[in-house]
Amino acid sequence: MVRNDNPRFLKLIHLDLPLLLGLLAVAGLGLIVLYSAGQRNLDLVVGQAMRLGLGFVIMLALAQLPPHYFRLWSPWIYLAGILLLLAVMVAGDISKGAQRWLDLGVVRFQPSEIMKLAVPMMMAWFFAAKPLPPRWPHLLGGALITAIPFVLIAEQPDLGTALVVGCAGAFALFLAGLSWIVLLGLAGALGAVIPLFWTFVMHDYQRQRVLTFLDPESDPLGTGYHIIQSKIAIGSGGVYGKGWLNGTQSHLDFLPEGSTDFIFAAFSEEFGLIGGCLLLALYFFVVARGLYMATRAPDTYGRLLAGSLTLIFFIYAFVNSGMVSGLLPVVGLPLPLFSYGGTSLVTIMAGFGMLMSVYSHRRPLAR
Repeated sequence: MVRNDNPRFLKLIHLDLPLLLGLLAVAGLGLIVLYSAGQRNLDLVVGQAMRLGLGFVIMLALAQLPPHYFRLWSPWIYLAGILLLLAVMVAGDISKGAQRWLDLGVVRFQPSEIMKLAVPMMMAWFFAAKPLPPRWPHLLGGALITAIPFVLIAEQPDLGTALVVGCAGAFALFLAGLSWIVLLGLAGALGAVIPLFWTFVMHDYQRQRVLTFLDPESDPLGTGYHIIQSKIAIGSGGVYGKGWLNGTQSHLDFLPEGSTDFIFAAFSEEFGLIGGCLLLALYFFVVARGLYMATRAPDTYGRLLAGSLTLIFFIYAFVNSGMVSGLLPVVGLPLPLFSYGGTSLVTIMAGFGMLMSVYSHRRPLAR
């Protein structure tokens, strides 16, 4: 018999207690740090709290839906997302040199955010009815499902979101049971096309970000400024940190984007190595719980969808923490549930709503 150790009330509303507590802990800690990183701007914290509240409401609403609805809607959501990306190419708003937004008058949004959910949904739908591990024709189909939105988003340009979408498709392939030989072959093929990607797909500023990652000191007051100041902030925190509200790099405006992309650096300055490790442990707990829930899914669709959505959350945390510490190039991905902002936060919470739906709607086996 499938056990569910959640309290009765949470069972009734289809929420998983350990995952919920993990998400609340990360979000609550994020609000505390945002108050300091945002120069004690209470309006900033209230706005973020409202976005978090909206995200948790969306998570709760999606958790109530049985997973077969997600499976039924998967191809239509994917198709709608592709059409919206094409609409962005034709009539999208241009801001800061990027054409990523659609303005419908009432609302202005990024259709690329939809694809963070639509791609894992479509990949799970595609492989659910196929024999696993997938054969080569099915691998090509899955690669095409991922490649179309990846290219459309990269052309906006939005390399960070394109990276998340590409990883979502790769995770679904991995969870579908690819052998290590095939995975190594695909990795080799990817390495072979990197020069073409560098030459024909990446924009000048994206190439500069990679070069800056390799040698940030080559332009310390220009392209290398962000990452240099971020590493100074992290290093100056030491083991125990300077204490809450006592950060200097962020409060004296040396650290750019201290409340958004580089909030992990602001956090590490105030809470030190110990605080940074504890935060990463919280993220690890959320990812581990999500993967455990994925293994309990009753069918292939649920397992692939839940696993891919969980690993997308991992990519956010891994890339952002690596980016601000100088281990990865700067690609503009926020720290999930921590960085100030609304669109990606709502998308992440919607993904956790689907994850909880898959886990909580399992049917108990007979004794």
